[in-house]
Amino acid sequence: MSTTLEKEIHKRKTFGIISHPDAGKTTLTEKLLLFGGAIQEAGAVKSNKVKKGAASDFMEIERQRGISVATSVLAFDYKGKKINILDTPGHKDFAEDTYRTLTAVDSVIVVIDVAKGVEEQTEKLVQVCRMRNIPMLVFINKLDREGKDAFDLLDEVEQKLNLRVTPLSWPIGMGLDFQGIYNMWEKNLKFFTEEKKQKVGDRIEIEDINDPIINELIGDKAAENLRTDQELITSVYPEFSKQEYLDGTLQPVFFGSALNNFGVQELLDAFIDIAPNPLPKMSDIRLVKPEENNFTGFVFKIHANMDPKHRDRLAFVKIVSGTFKRNTNYLHVRQNKTLKFSSPAAFFADKKEVIEESFPGDIVGLHDTGNFRIGDTLTEGEKLNFKGIPSFSPEHFRYINNDDPMKTKQLAKGIDQLMDEGVAQLFTLEINNRKIIGTVGALQYEVIQYRLEHEYSAKCSYEPVSIHKACWVECEDQKSEEFLEFKRVKQKFLAKDKFGQLVFLADSAFSITMTQEKYPSVKLHFTNEF
Repeated sequence: MSTTLEKEIHKRKTFGIISHPDAGKTTLTEKLLLFGGAIQEAGAVKSNKVKKGAASDFMEIERQRGISVATSVLAFDYKGKKINILDTPGHKDFAEDTYRTLTAVDSVIVVIDVAKGVEEQTEKLVQVCRMRNIPMLVFINKLDREGKDAFDLLDEVEQKLNLRVTPLSWPIGMGLDFQGIYNMWEKNLKFFTEEKKQKVGDRIEIEDINDPIINELIGDKAAENLRTDQELITSVYPEFSKQEYLDGTLQPVFFGSALNNFGVQELLDAFIDIAPNPLPKMSDIRLVKPEENNFTGFVFKIHANMDPKHRDRLAFVKIVSGTFKRNTNYLHVRQNKTLKFSSPAAFFADKKEVIEESFPGDIVGLHDTGNFRIGDTLTEGEKLNFKGIPSFSPEHFRYINNDDPMKTKQLAKGIDQLMDEGVAQLFTLEINNRKIIGTVGALQYEVIQYRLEHEYSAKCSYEPVSIHKACWVECEDQKSEEFLEFKRVKQKFLAKDKFGQLVFLADSAFSITMTQEKYPSVKLHFTNEF
């Protein structure tokens, strides 16, 4: 292994930010970019006073609603490290995108709202991280608002998320009395005096917690509280151990207010000290280590129309090992053909630039003309596939109708490309070729409608259809009497998915059970990954 590769791997930290909607993920992402020097002024997601939008919400619909609906990839350099952030949607209707993104990160930051505490979406996402032992850092946000007591919050995080926590920074006061943060990681105190929230403020550093100057600055009562809290913390919470954090058995907690820049720099400084470098990943045949010379990577996301002026599709590839080079032939394992890429891109929200080479931990955008699906693997010739990229069975179904017969072609193309992104799944009924769209969350229908109209200028409308679940059909002997009878009896419930696989659209749980009893040789699967 070459020394450059080793150096580059040590420089990289790739992480995702997860939370319930509105806990402040996108605002935190903005502030990390601000401290990283990647942007001069941060945009707020919802405030009308700030005219600048968030850099990571680049789709028009995200700006209108103030929510993130697609994972965005941002990269910046900070103190000699190259940091890749994946900002994920918090809304549960887009959880699929978030679950897939978690396969591409080496660690995560969990954002929790101080007033609302741990919410349901956070619980689900943390569960996924715990299954995979992903190292987690907790950031408790919005301390400038009245919220729960810091100790109560830590208890809630321990109980609801089943984590073992230890605070590395501590708030002084809360809400109106909020005065700053005591940084236990570096043993100093920082006050913020700056009024403007979009730029980084000055701070006063104090090394010793018993220094009488603290009393002058924050008042006797607050200083006394801070000292008692510190004694309590050391006696109750475990000491921070980097190894336990990397093993996923201990989670450090930071407090702050992303909107007002409190505590973000502390989070970032500690993060680059402790967060893991790119980690090995399991494939179907062996464990692939980042320092191997041969390149491997996998597609975890596809995004159509990154740039509305050019109808382009980008496949986001996470590099697992070796060096990815421009204009080099790589093997597309599923299709067993070689491809080369003349303009691989690195990202900064909606800006992207062509790069010559990339290293493990990086996310590269490859222009795609329809070769890629989510979960595809690229290698230098070795036939292996990376595992664990989930695809979910839809829970909502609707007929999709064309509202403008003149735009049939645009509609077909739009649906085709949006389905490749994994936003939703398309089923075409065998009996009359009507198209049904299945999604994991109901909000996706609005996003699809909006994007079809604004990116493909095609109008569509929906019609309800009563389907309980989509089951992929597998049968060893396609010519058997039983299978032919199944097809005849169930013909009005049969459809083909985008890849031409047969799907049984069951109208109730009862009908699934009955079908399985009546036709034992016909297997029904709830995901299309068999």
